[in-house]
Amino acid sequence: MSDDEKFMRAALEEAAKGLGHTSPNPAVGAVVVSKGRIVARGWHRRAGEAHAEIEAIRALPDPKMARGATLYVTLEPCSTQGRTPPCCDAIRAHGFGRVVIGEIDPNPNHAGRAVAILEESGIDVSVGILREECEALNKPFNKWIVSGMPWVIAKAGMSLDGRLTRPKGEGQWLTSEASRAHAMKLRARVDAIVVGGQTVRADDPQLTIRGVAGFEGKQPWRVVVSRSGDLPESAKLLTDRHRERTLVFEGKPLKAVLRELGKRQVTSVLIEGGGTLLGEAFDQRLVDEVHFFLAPLFCGGPDVIGGRGAGASEESILLKETRYERIGDDIHVAAYI
Repeated sequence: MSDDEKFMRAALEEAAKGLGHTSPNPAVGAVVVSKGRIVARGWHRRAGEAHAEIEAIRALPDPKMARGATLYVTLEPCSTQGRTPPCCDAIRAHGFGRVVIGEIDPNPNHAGRAVAILEESGIDVSVGILREECEALNKPFNKWIVSGMPWVIAKAGMSLDGRLTRPKGEGQWLTSEASRAHAMKLRARVDAIVVGGQTVRADDPQLTIRGVAGFEGKQPWRVVVSRSGDLPESAKLLTDRHRERTLVFEGKPLKAVLRELGKRQVTSVLIEGGGTLLGEAFDQRLVDEVHFFLAPLFCGGPDVIGGRGAGASEESILLKETRYERIGDDIHVAAYI
């Protein structure tokens, strides 16, 4: 591993601290290196607050230590005024000698602009160190900033024969408590949780984040996609303390709902069901990532993921970077489309 890779990995560790907190901004990390050692670290905590580069500069024991030092940052520094001043200005003002960037800004209006500004100021700039890892950190932001559409995660707990619920009259859960705790972390990652109207009528879910350290008080948008709009007036989503965070879309196709959410600066969504909505998501090729939790039981019956399905094998949805994890007796399958 080169020194550049080693220090960029340290910046990635800082960036990861912001995952789930920074939307609609990306998660970004930075470290300042002087004489071969890290002298300051920083990460972007939430939209509207200081960017990672500024946090790292503020963390220096002495601001003069920036002069001639190297700044490692996972994403190209901002070059325009937004909620905060341009980071390029601060980098130049503090006299950094070199800036190492993991990923160029995916926003086509800004891509490469900071590199040009810094180089024109006489700063040595290196680009693309651990680029794939830096890009992977912000897949939702990267998709949304270019397309206006949120990153879509499909999540389901199911029996081995594809049933999503227990027979009527039995308990709600198929998977174990440990799997459900794992799935709760997925909720903490996203800006919105999406379910169909039938799920609200049958299960009356809360769609809140519970038991995830560091995310106390966070509540993603709760989105109901209903063909009829016929929802119980007493539903938790409509009556609990988070009711202001509930959106109901009546008679709209899922793609249109996602586009509307993108306009609301929702960069990522978690579709939790039911089968009809998941089927529509897969049929329309709207899913980017899957997380399925398989319980070791066969239920029988027709309750599989809905939709038209693939008409031929070559039309099937292929997964990549598939990961398998055992959680108690369950199996967690995660992959990208």
